[in-house]
Amino acid sequence: MRKLLALIDFQNDFITGSLGTKEAEAIVPKVIEKWQSYPENARVATQDTHYADYLESQEGQNLPVVHCRRGTEGWELHPGIDEGCRDLYEKSSFGSVELAQFIQDQDIDEVELIGICTDICVVSNALLIKAYDPEVKITVDASCCAGTTPEAHLSALETMKSCQINIINE
Repeated sequence: MRKLLALIDFQNDFITGSLGTKEAEAIVPKVIEKWQSYPENARVATQDTHYADYLESQEGQNLPVVHCRRGTEGWELHPGIDEGCRDLYEKSSFGSVELAQFIQDQDIDEVELIGICTDICVVSNALLIKAYDPEVKITVDASCCAGTTPEAHLSALETMKSCQINIINE
């Protein structure tokens, strides 16, 4: 069995930066512990990536808070994620098609997702992976995820459960 850990958007702007929350700060130790429990070749990460024209994009019109601008400290992965990973996927939208395609192409049996934000990018990636590879087992560790609000976090977990995604550590 090939198992993969996918760390979603664990970036400074979502933890302590322009879109940071106390819930995101609270999961940092658990995320680092989970990250370190997987071998480097079984870890991948996504990185929300925006540019100078962000506020002109559809997302920027709906969320007019500059964040994760490529090359800034806020764009960087949290410093606790200092060990390497197999692949890092920069993405300008909520889900990473490249990550979903990689999982399908590499014949991965199981994927565990952790990261930020449960109700936006974690759920988007979980559903995208499920669409690309319906037979891959997908697990989300709720204790290693934070949403935009606690209520949105719980709602996203329920959505994923209804789509046959396993939720652990609620």
